[in-house]
Amino acid sequence: MINNKTFDNDNVTYNYQQSMSYSDSNNMGGCQCNPCETVCPPICECPQNKVCHRVMNYTVPHLIPINTTVVNHHVYNHTYTPVFSTSYVDEVENTYNRCC
Repeated sequence: MINNKTFDNDNVTYNYQQSMSYSDSNNMGGCQCNPCETVCPPICECPQNKVCHRVMNYTVPHLIPINTTVVNHHVYNHTYTPVFSTSYVDEVENTYNRCC
């Protein structure tokens, strides 16, 4: 007996054939069993798809130009110191007695 099986997984087509001849006279699930032999013919299963995830790490250096501006604040604090001065005024008065 020849079985043709075709599977379409992830857009990949698998074609394979399995060829075996057996008699179902012993009614052992399609297995031709010999009392001296306990190995049955292989059963061809459906293909399995395994996904392998890989992580790639990349280092991307970033250059950041930094400009520093220095602002000089000149603060003039004004103080007031009083300077005292003294001035004198002399007033002169002349009086005349009129005598006649």
